[in-house]
Amino acid sequence: MKDHITDMTVGDPVKHIIFFALPTLIGNLFQQVYNIADSIIVGRIVGADALAAVGATFTVTFLFFALCNGIGSGGGILVSQYYGAHDDDRVRNCIVNTGIIMLVVPLFFGIVGFVSAPALMRILETPSDILLDSVMYIRYMCVGLIFVAMYNYLAAMIRALGDSRTPLYFLIFSTFLNVGLDILFVYNLQMGIKGAAIATIIAQFAAAVGCAIYAYIVNPYFRIRRKDWHISKDMIIKVMRLGVPMSLQFGLIAISSMAVQRIVNSYGTVMVAAFTATSRIEQVIHQPFGTLGTSLATFCGQNYGAKKYDRVYSGYKKGFIIMAVLAVVMITTMQLFGGKLTGLFVTAPEVVAEGARGLRITSLFYIPLGGIYVIRGVLTGVGDGLFALSNGIVEIVGRFTIPYLMTVYMGMGRTGIWVSTGVVWVISFVFAWIRYYTYLHKRISVKGLQ
Repeated sequence: MKDHITDMTVGDPVKHIIFFALPTLIGNLFQQVYNIADSIIVGRIVGADALAAVGATFTVTFLFFALCNGIGSGGGILVSQYYGAHDDDRVRNCIVNTGIIMLVVPLFFGIVGFVSAPALMRILETPSDILLDSVMYIRYMCVGLIFVAMYNYLAAMIRALGDSRTPLYFLIFSTFLNVGLDILFVYNLQMGIKGAAIATIIAQFAAAVGCAIYAYIVNPYFRIRRKDWHISKDMIIKVMRLGVPMSLQFGLIAISSMAVQRIVNSYGTVMVAAFTATSRIEQVIHQPFGTLGTSLATFCGQNYGAKKYDRVYSGYKKGFIIMAVLAVVMITTMQLFGGKLTGLFVTAPEVVAEGARGLRITSLFYIPLGGIYVIRGVLTGVGDGLFALSNGIVEIVGRFTIPYLMTVYMGMGRTGIWVSTGVVWVISFVFAWIRYYTYLHKRISVKGLQ
């Protein structure tokens, strides 16, 4: 039990935050290794058009993944708070009821996505030469949506109990399986992007099943007793109250990303391919910030449940210091090696040059980007569901207006797409800080609840 559950209400906050974040970071990096390997295999073996077709679907598939995964994240926050309060019965019942929700939601959105894929890609003004492949890829991803959602639900529950290692094991396993199947289907069997999609579905299924079995064996909270197997209206409402705003936040971010993708698509296949390559790289950049935020959410959730408010405040301060160090390292890396990183995906010189230029511009805004994740993690941990939704609204307004203003009205063209990304991060960070200060800072200090 001690090996797979961590009580963060005692001990050094920095040690808890870092040691929890490291396995999560390694796991997420492995997942991004798969995404990068998938893009490299598709881009170099099938071609730049195939890479653009897959990249053009990212915002749509992210939308459906986000709408599902937000519910699981909301349940995870409740589990961390109940565990911090030492309420074992509610921990188990929350796991059960969140799981029920996570069976229904991805089935619904999977059907919606499968049916609406052609219309969505036309709305995004996807170039005609990659439209059919993009629709096919989305539909395969919607078939596998339930496996992605179930793995992320299990990972959220396990991490809420302080165990970030178990999800890591199965992310590593699924990554190697995914890359191996990519090589088999795309390279050896010449199945194109359809092979890449099928490889992802199989790997996610294996990760979800393996994680469930392993968690049952090693974690006593997953050995659900007969009395825990009941639908609780009160618990479902609590999960939805936290999870729905988080889903809507992620969903709004995905929709806002579609607005940017629509502008990107209007500049042709070269820009779409460059944007796809840089998006894959920046997914890796987001991982240290994202895992730090996840770690802070679990740390603050447990301590908020235990009413140790001084430790919540300490986690916030320490999180910002860690984030600043990470940001400086990543800014330097993008400025020096942006071109070489873009060149991993495609060989076309014009695509590499555009992607490198984009990375050098957006990396200048990594500190406010990291700040968003820190504040989001703290506020999520204490159960501030309203922030998730309101932050999503701020981002969607920014992404719908600023790229258009910069590319069209200010005449910045392609450069405006890259600059607008950073400007939206700055606006979102300012809003997040205001929300933290008005909601939490005035209530929590080193002396506790004021």
